[in-house]
Amino acid sequence: MKAARVTVGDPSLQPVADVVADLARPHPPLTTDLHLTLGDLTLAPVAAGAPISGGDECHRITTTPTATVCRARTHQGLFRAALHTSLYGPPHAETIEDGPRYAWRGLMLDTARHFWTVPELRQIIDLAAIHRLNVLHLHLTDNEGWRIQIPGLPRLTAGTPHYSTADYTELQRYAARRHVVIVPEIDFPGHSAAALRAYPDLAVLPAPTGWSAQLPAPVALDPREAATRDFVSHVLTELCRMTEGPYVHFGGDEAFGMDGTLYDQAVVLARAVIRAGGKQPLGWQESARAGLDPGDVAQWWVDPEMIDLPTPGDLDRRPELAALGLTGDLIATITEFFAPSGDDLARIVGAGGRVLLSPQSHLYLDRPYAPAIVPEAQRERAAGLGFIYEPRTVRDTAGWDPGAYGLGDEHVAGVEAALWSETLRGFDDLTTMLLPRLATIARTAWTGRPTPWNEERRHLAADGRLWAQRGLTFLRSTEIDWT
Repeated sequence: MKAARVTVGDPSLQPVADVVADLARPHPPLTTDLHLTLGDLTLAPVAAGAPISGGDECHRITTTPTATVCRARTHQGLFRAALHTSLYGPPHAETIEDGPRYAWRGLMLDTARHFWTVPELRQIIDLAAIHRLNVLHLHLTDNEGWRIQIPGLPRLTAGTPHYSTADYTELQRYAARRHVVIVPEIDFPGHSAAALRAYPDLAVLPAPTGWSAQLPAPVALDPREAATRDFVSHVLTELCRMTEGPYVHFGGDEAFGMDGTLYDQAVVLARAVIRAGGKQPLGWQESARAGLDPGDVAQWWVDPEMIDLPTPGDLDRRPELAALGLTGDLIATITEFFAPSGDDLARIVGAGGRVLLSPQSHLYLDRPYAPAIVPEAQRERAAGLGFIYEPRTVRDTAGWDPGAYGLGDEHVAGVEAALWSETLRGFDDLTTMLLPRLATIARTAWTGRPTPWNEERRHLAADGRLWAQRGLTFLRSTEIDWT
């Protein structure tokens, strides 16, 4: 039997074919020729949200006995069609037209608490492309580390693992060839201890009166001080200059104990600098409390019901929580701080903003797996992974419905899963926490609704074969037949 070929109807499509072939290389080869061609479709692009990487991803796949033809209006649409066909085979129907429900389909990865190397990030970019995600949001700074070189501020990264400006440029271009956009995040005004270690003369706000000694002292940069404002402006201006995508994330979350007026000043400063740098600002949901312009994006992650803090009864039955220093009084303090989050969703919508859906309840992938679904061979690895949230099953994640919040399309920017790195020790831990859950979220972001569980289980089994062929470690949940 002759080897299948990938052919193109226009020389400009050859780079698309080359990247598809590269991503498909670890997997069994196609059995029929694959032909890529540009042209019109009957399916109109209807994706809700914020265009992030070229817009129209709609495509048509037509199957004949001798070839599979992928047709789309854009290179991006052809890439989605050709890669999916190369990895999963042609659809059973003779012709299908398909496109995404949400324009922004992302993964946030915390690089501050655990540094992921450039080769490791390339593997994550490949994984995103395979599952039709189009955003990799890099959380580059936090109290634990500063991971991006900023020209003119060498002490930020001195002696610590980080991405050079050349690394960052190369990663963005690698991602762009796979139709994935990098969104960088510098967290401000809170989560700034790494910046303060490098530049201790930066002005920070004192801990508020009555601050619990059980909590780490908050580190929030003071936006009133000229030197601090200059520092923030320099960092964000340089990051805008270095960034090829349309968005720069300024954080804005968990500014514990910070006066509301000062917090507003900090957010207004960050947004203004990013806009002046030619980019669109994006912050966590708390930033909406400083006001939003119509069309601004805020990343929604929590409300009081979702905070999922332990109860006093949990402290009695889960000794590991008490070992972390949690007490009833401390839980009450944290609960009080998060009380305003109950109004954030309505605040974003009321201002004409757009919500990037990242609810902690289902899309935070540092949530531990329920022990009952962890196979015996993986129990030791899984036991140390995940934050203090209540463990859940893969089925719970797969059942998440982005339509459950009553938001109109005009108020949804898209969907983004998030993985924080506090408990991750290496790349196998990273992929174990991502997979299989990321695949279910990606499918929901593409279709706009959760897939029925029996069908989702079959999809995950096919995904698992791909991950194994790529040498990726994943949780072989007992909910799924992986054979």
